[in-house]
Amino acid sequence: MTDYAKQILAGQFEAALAMLSDCVQKCPPEHWDGIIGKYPFWQVAYHTLCFTDLYLSPNEGVFQPGKFQPQGWRELDDEYPSRRFDQREIAEYLALCLQKLRTALAAETPASLQGESGFARRKFSRGELYIYTTRHIQHHAAQLSAYLRRLGPAFQDLQTLPWRATGWPGA
Repeated sequence: MTDYAKQILAGQFEAALAMLSDCVQKCPPEHWDGIIGKYPFWQVAYHTLCFTDLYLSPNEGVFQPGKFQPQGWRELDDEYPSRRFDQREIAEYLALCLQKLRTALAAETPASLQGESGFARRKFSRGELYIYTTRHIQHHAAQLSAYLRRLGPAFQDLQTLPWRATGWPGA
């Protein structure tokens, strides 16, 4: 049953990352700084990936900010990142998160999936943390997709093809 649960979690998580990837790839450079709510397009994508990266760690004590968090934990704690990230960097971060997902899920056991999330502010199981993070990615991918669709007809086909049939760069 655990293998099946891990397969389901991976499929839905990867689909959410594919939606985010589609938006990042299709954003015209002149709209990379377009405002979504009160944040630039790129920052919404960056925020999404920072917390994806964090929650794919076994727990908050193990998470080590990497090259995408030049100011360490401040990148996650502060409202605004220390610098702007370009499309290439966000695409690279997406690929890193996809690989981290695959590694993290492979290491999960029935006990770890049923155990605590490993994050003090997330009072649910590790298994539910995967679903929570998938929803977080979907929420922000939907914001980015809605922004792009408002740009006009060229963006009306976002996510119309099944991601597994068409593939995506991170796959």
